[in-house]
Amino acid sequence: MARGNQTSTFEFLLWGLSEQPQQQQFIFLIFLWMYLVTVTGNLLIVLAIVTDVQLHTPMYFFLASLSCDDILFTSTTVPKALVNIHSQSRTISYAGCLAQLYFFLTFGDMDIFLLATMAYDRFVAICHPLHYTMIMSLRRCSLLVAACWTLTNVVAMTHTFLMFRLSFCSKKVIPDFFCDLGPLMKIACSETRINELVLLFLGGSVILIPFLLILVSYIRIVSAILRVPSAQGRRKAFSTCGSHLAVVSLFFGTVIRAYLCPSSSSSNSVVEDTASAVMYTVVTPLLNPFIYSLRNKDMKGALVRILRGKVSFSWGQ
Repeated sequence: MARGNQTSTFEFLLWGLSEQPQQQQFIFLIFLWMYLVTVTGNLLIVLAIVTDVQLHTPMYFFLASLSCDDILFTSTTVPKALVNIHSQSRTISYAGCLAQLYFFLTFGDMDIFLLATMAYDRFVAICHPLHYTMIMSLRRCSLLVAACWTLTNVVAMTHTFLMFRLSFCSKKVIPDFFCDLGPLMKIACSETRINELVLLFLGGSVILIPFLLILVSYIRIVSAILRVPSAQGRRKAFSTCGSHLAVVSLFFGTVIRAYLCPSSSSSNSVVEDTASAVMYTVVTPLLNPFIYSLRNKDMKGALVRILRGKVSFSWGQ
């Protein structure tokens, strides 16, 4: 049994992505491909924004921050899963598990806060266009991102430190392919009530408060758009929000399913929880670059210029 940091040799076993040996090579190749596409796609988004003066606006500043976070978010889970599949080992050390938990919570919560910040940016742009430049200055945008990082680190440290009070039986199997709060509490041998209460109130707040802020922002946005007299103006306003709404729906749908919907300990439930985890840790960061670039002429133009080698590094408002 391991408690706190009494031992550095204690290990967990991860459930993994599949129990079928014949599927391991296929899963390895699929997840390696998705990881490489995710990193490449998000790096291209960041590079396009940094090198194109036309994209030096608050909306793209937040998008670049989201792309950086998506790279870090998916990198906390997928590389370790790939190593385990390739080495045919499902172990992760106690220290490694808590480190993975901390970074997973930090970057995962950062995604949530950034999506809420991007909704606020769209609200200001559409509902207060005359004051947009003054309200969303580079300094204020930087402060908003810094505040997001501070909040996510505080939340992640709180949950991680609370894990130190739990005891775990030797060679316990974590019912997921990475270390997360719910699966770790399921295999704890000690009382988890405090951890569960903190997860309910703090974790629930991290998900629901930004979600409500996004919802309120879009209610105000839709109300403002409907007052626009021209159909072309309404279409243009809606088009600036479509990509963000698609990402919000995809990300929050899977996160709410994973954290706010109760699950049993049956094998079918474990498979469903793993599928939900794959959706928001792997699939969403993979799709984000495509969602934000396919219907965005400015972004597509910037990406074409990068591929042609016509880049210049500068930033200006």
